[in-house]
Amino acid sequence: MGGATNISSFLDLFGPRGLDVRLAGLCDAAEEGDFRRGLERAGLSSNLSRADMEALGFYVCVADLEDELIRALGAASVEEILDAQGELGSFRIFQKQPAWRGRATKEQLRRFMGSGAGRKIRYARLLIDALDLTRVPRPLEGVLAHV
Repeated sequence: MGGATNISSFLDLFGPRGLDVRLAGLCDAAEEGDFRRGLERAGLSSNLSRADMEALGFYVCVADLEDELIRALGAASVEEILDAQGELGSFRIFQKQPAWRGRATKEQLRRFMGSGAGRKIRYARLLIDALDLTRVPRPLEGVLAHV
């Protein structure tokens, strides 16, 4: 989509005023307002609560999808994935940076995933592939069940 602020354009194209296909989506907690306003502007409802959004198939991640996946897998498993990708050394250097030193490993991993071109997209697939299907994060499980 190119970012949460583009939700309205996609809802116009695919929603009830466009192609009228079954819709579902995930957003980061910080983008919940953008999604809520977009859904309301598209005529899907008004004064939406988070439960209303979920009923429409739109789920909010606690922080973001990376956070959800890191918590579901655990830091040690994510570090194994980094190691398999040859990036554990880079992560260890990142952990030593003053701004990140002493923070929780899960926080460091989340920020590391967001640094570097294409890292979020590349690791999203790897984290999902490593995920035990009995531990799918609630927002992801909800979207998948909706479609």
